Amino acid sequence: MHHTELWFTAFLNKYFAGPANALFNAVGFHTEDPTKPWSNYIAMELLVVVALVLVAALVRASLSVERPGKLQLVFEGIYGFVADQARDIVGHGYKKHVPFFAMLFVFILSCNLLGIVPTFESPTMYYYMVAGIAVCSFLYYNGQGIKEQGILGHLKHFCGPVIYIAPAMFILELISHCIRPMSLTIRLFANMLAGEQVTIGFLSLVPWLIPVVFMALHVFVSLVQAFIFMMLSMVYVGEAVAHEEH
Repeated sequence: MHHTELWFTAFLNKYFAGPANALFNAVGFHTEDPTKPWSNYIAMELLVVVALVLVAALVRASLSVERPGKLQLVFEGIYGFVADQARDIVGHGYKKHVPFFAMLFVFILSCNLLGIVPTFESPTMYYYMVAGIAVCSFLYYNGQGIKEQGILGHLKHFCGPVIYIAPAMFILELISHCIRPMSLTIRLFANMLAGEQVTIGFLSLVPWLIPVVFMALHVFVSLVQAFIFMMLSMVYVGEAVAHEEH
C-alpha cells in the first residue's frame, strides 16, 4: 500500500537523511532511495519515543510524595493498573516484569493514538513496526523463562505433563510459540489499519460531525488493542516462568 509522505517525515528526510543512511548502512540495511531514508512509520515511532522521553523527564523532575502533580498521578495510576493485572496473571515474582509490561502498554497506546492527531498517522498501522514489538515480547518471555528455570526447565514446558506424548507435544508447542509473534502482529496491525482507513474515508466524504464518532471509536480500539497486547504478553511470561509448585 502506498502512503503519502507526511510533513514530519519530509522534514527528517530533508535535514537528517545523512545520519539515517549512516545508521542503516552500519546495520547492513539499504534504502531504495538514499535521499528519503526515513519512512512514515519510522518517523512516527521516533516522534513517540522522543515525546515519551520528554514526558518521563518532566514527570521525573516534578516527582513529589506530598503534592504529586496530575501527570504523576496519571502514570502512577497506569503503573498500579498494570501491576494489578500482572499480579493476577503472572503471579509469583510479577513485580520485576511490571516495567516491561507498562512500557509495552504506554508505547503501543501512544503509537495507536497518534493517528487521531491531524497530519500524523499511527505507526502501528504498519505490520513491520508491530512485528518488531511482537518479536521483543517473544524474546522477553522466552528469555525470562530460561533465566528463571534454565534452558532444560524452559523446554520442559513444551513437552506437556505426560511423557509418552512429549515428542508430539514438543513439536506442537514449538509451532505454537513460533506463531505467537505473527498472531500478535496481525491482531494489532489489522485493527489499527482498519480503524485508520475508516476514519480517513469518512473524513474525505463528510468532514464534519460523523468522523468524530469514528475518531472516538479509534480511541477505544487503541486502548483495547494496547491492553490485549499487554495481557497476552503477561500470559506468555506467566507460562514461561511458572513452576509446578505455583
